[in-house]
Amino acid sequence: MKRVLKTIDTISEKTGSAGRWFCVALILVGVFEVTMRYVFNSPTVWAYETCSMLGGATYALGWAYAHLHKSHIRVDVFFSRLSVRGQAIADSILALILFFPLMGLMAERSIFWAWRAYSRGLVMMESYWYAPQWPFRVILAIGICLLLLQGVAKFVRDAHFAVKGTAID
Repeated sequence: MKRVLKTIDTISEKTGSAGRWFCVALILVGVFEVTMRYVFNSPTVWAYETCSMLGGATYALGWAYAHLHKSHIRVDVFFSRLSVRGQAIADSILALILFFPLMGLMAERSIFWAWRAYSRGLVMMESYWYAPQWPFRVILAIGICLLLLQGVAKFVRDAHFAVKGTAID
């Protein structure tokens, strides 16, 4: 079990690190577009949509990473008053009630829309470039599935701690 959890953590860590490179690409494309538009008075057709896709990919690949490092926003008004074991119990219950149903639905829908975009050849309609949708939708589906997977790892750790009182490292 420890090896499976460690593998999930490693996947989240690696995809989060890979997502950083999308930030670099986003900055380069943005600088290129601004230079073309304001220095050469020749804006591109593709840069706006590319920046949108790179920004979305950065977020999507960072979701599981943020969950691994407990960087998501939470309301601590009541949660912080609980013991560590109480927090694990609350996280386990809320994961079963909220996280898993929502993320399961989002994963199913994102996979459906990624497949639909690929099979039907759907294109982005924000500009006259008409970029294919499927690469972006696949990255979003991967990000959601990785977040769900990291949520499973967190749930296993929380449930174990809630029951046994010891952490799984």
